[in-house]
Amino acid sequence: MPDTAAYLIVGGCAAGTTFVLTPVVIKVANRLGWVVAPDERRVHKVATPDVGGIAMFIGFVVALALSRLMDSFDSLYSRNSEPRGVLIAAAIIFGLGLLDDVRDISAPAKVLGTVLAGSALVYYGVTMFYFRVPRVDVFFLPDEWVPFVTIVWLLGMTQAINLIDGLDGLAAGIVAIASGSFFLYSTELQNKGLLANDSIGPLVCIIAVGICLGFMPHNFNPAKIFMGDGGALLLGLLMASATSVVGGRADPVTQQQFGQSYFFFAPLFIPLFILGVPILDTLFAIIRRTSRGQGLATADKGHLHHRLMNLGHGQRRSVLILWLWTALLSAFVLYPVFTTGGGTLATLGVMALGLGLYTVLHPEVRRNRALRAENHDSELENSETGR
Repeated sequence: MPDTAAYLIVGGCAAGTTFVLTPVVIKVANRLGWVVAPDERRVHKVATPDVGGIAMFIGFVVALALSRLMDSFDSLYSRNSEPRGVLIAAAIIFGLGLLDDVRDISAPAKVLGTVLAGSALVYYGVTMFYFRVPRVDVFFLPDEWVPFVTIVWLLGMTQAINLIDGLDGLAAGIVAIASGSFFLYSTELQNKGLLANDSIGPLVCIIAVGICLGFMPHNFNPAKIFMGDGGALLLGLLMASATSVVGGRADPVTQQQFGQSYFFFAPLFIPLFILGVPILDTLFAIIRRTSRGQGLATADKGHLHHRLMNLGHGQRRSVLILWLWTALLSAFVLYPVFTTGGGTLATLGVMALGLGLYTVLHPEVRRNRALRAENHDSELENSETGR
């Protein structure tokens, strides 16, 4: 089993490669006109390159190649087709996203491309075997259901990351926190003998952390470049792959080995909590657009980050708030894996309450609310005067 140092070297390679290449991508994108102009839906003020996924994909490939050359990962690559499957699927999904960034493609074409990437994962065995429903039982997937579940899981993850990518640094930060948390979780499962030592889950997670951290300095507000669909779909695929081979394969052991709290969540449910912010945003978007009779691919400004800005938070504060919520959700679900005590859960609850109050009662929010009330009263007064 690779040690922590080996994983950190690979993650550092992904971060360094992405960081160094992003300015090059910015120059090329500006020269070729691969930029997105500001409009009423977007919050940026100047035309900005939106093909940052190019640097992220190269960072992923270079880091994966480095791991192949390291002796520490020999057991992972020996007689294992899954790394090849992740690479091929990542190339397909990145190419799909980049094509959409450069010359818009239809929603059905995006779905078809995602199905193709999911089919590559299935062909090379990057799938889940079973899943546990909390308090119910462990359900083993029949062979005929594996492709369907894999593709649906991939569609959900890629869309969740794509939809949350609406503010500078938001998606990169959330995925960095989520994939870092899942890396800790998967390596702990390996240490306890509950996950195979040749699982690609930890490797995919640490590479995702690296490319996000390498991209972040160029993407944080004010962003010099956006990751675009190419980057967002790539991150979604990496998260889908890692969570499938970890959450859908962790040994369903007895409750005594991990504690009741662990089994309330169950392995496959942990990524749903860790990625709670983008997943909730996706669910709200589906409900919102369906109730309005709009297509699911219809863009709007009703996402969580837009709502935070409407409350009065600026871009940076809105991003920080959503990062903190992701970190709290990650800590909440990882806590039972690493400890048997209960005191920290109470601390996390207090922190969540404090963050909730900060979100709705920040001075800027109160000032914005008061200003809106004042403007409303002024409009009413003018209306009555006009009569």
